[in-house]
Amino acid sequence: MLTGVNFFATILKMRAPGMSMMKMPVFTWAAFCTNILIIVSFPILTVTVALLTLDRYLGTHFFTNDMGGNMMMYINLIWAWGHPEVYILVLPVFGVFSEVTATFSRKRLFGYTSLVWATIAITVLSFIVWLHHFFTMGSGANVNAFFGIATMIISIPTGVKIFNWLFTMYQGRIQINSAMLWTIGFIVTFSIGGMTGVLLAVPGANFVLHNSLFLIAHFHNVIIGGVVFGCFAGLTYWWPKSFGFMLNEKWGIRAFWFWIIGFFVAFMPLYVLGFMGMTRRLSQDINPEFHTMLMVAAGGAALIACGILCQVIQVFVSIRDREQNRDLTGDPWGARTLEWSTSSPPPFYNFAVVPNVVDRDEFWDMKEKGEAYKRPAKYEEIHMPKNTGAGVIIAGFSLIFGFAMVWYIWWLAIIGFVGMIVTWIVKSFDEDVDYYVPAAEVERIENLHHEQISKAGVNHVN
Repeated sequence: MLTGVNFFATILKMRAPGMSMMKMPVFTWAAFCTNILIIVSFPILTVTVALLTLDRYLGTHFFTNDMGGNMMMYINLIWAWGHPEVYILVLPVFGVFSEVTATFSRKRLFGYTSLVWATIAITVLSFIVWLHHFFTMGSGANVNAFFGIATMIISIPTGVKIFNWLFTMYQGRIQINSAMLWTIGFIVTFSIGGMTGVLLAVPGANFVLHNSLFLIAHFHNVIIGGVVFGCFAGLTYWWPKSFGFMLNEKWGIRAFWFWIIGFFVAFMPLYVLGFMGMTRRLSQDINPEFHTMLMVAAGGAALIACGILCQVIQVFVSIRDREQNRDLTGDPWGARTLEWSTSSPPPFYNFAVVPNVVDRDEFWDMKEKGEAYKRPAKYEEIHMPKNTGAGVIIAGFSLIFGFAMVWYIWWLAIIGFVGMIVTWIVKSFDEDVDYYVPAAEVERIENLHHEQISKAGVNHVN
């Protein structure tokens, strides 16, 4: 939750000069809305865990049937947090796909404003759809109808995004590489997952399909097809910026095809099995009629395993051949946003001079004007925060505290709790938290970057 506050405040108050909210990259908008979700939804989880802790250690009865408790209150609270959490997972990758699509279509994002408002709409609507996870629990027809309609409505802004990406590709000079393949694969798989989700939003259909493998297939359609494919696209796209060399494309493309084929072979049979009545989680004698579909699904899982193996090989080969695949320019894709104006990897201070933003695709605009690598007359020292290990130490004590509480090891729990508090107090009195990078050091680092750019001869739009 505190991390959400950190990112929210940073995006709201520390943007570059000239970067209004409607000039932010869509990825930044996605991160902004994600952190709003974190700030608003995680207190629900905090309260739920606190009440559960009281039940467990002090004998209260918030979530038990004894003494007036209510188990369904626990389910409601968990999903009131849990469904916004689904969008905490998926909104950032929507931002990733927006950046990848624009870069490799060689054109501006279609409908930037509608993309932003669709992201905001999803953020708001994600808080009024949680009950579709338990239509069968007896909340009543009116309540089920409200949440069913809300769930259908939230598919509309998601559909807007799909069409934005498709129209961005339309008549673009599309470059097919592994990052773009993950994006195209996402559009197909996530669309199927979205349509099956709308079906599950109908309470009557949900009563039939709830707790069946149809639900499992739907969930994997949206999480693997959305979140996992998005992570792979983002990893491929920003890898050279993070590590200074490109990932091997041949192994990346092989991994994609194993993944996408394996995904459909593994999960499409589960939709059929759900219609046939196979349930999840329950101990049961498997109907022999299910065996064929289950074997097909197992084959798909094996193909996915081959895809994962290809990705491991991809990383190994890329590291082995990193000198041949160095990104000397900082802009290997001909991208549009400002992070690509820095070296790869970026200097620890990010920008020697904070750019003044005049366009949504600021770096692309700078390249068109021939100003992408314009240097200041004089470099200035840069104010930087010092690194600290306090977060890691607090996390370690938190792990000890949580482990000890689960197993009733009170002396260890006390050590973990006291360790957290002491670290917080010590860190709060530490006033040596910043330093300045000398202008000469900034100039030296920037000179190295510009020497590489000059050798590469890159100062224009690709």
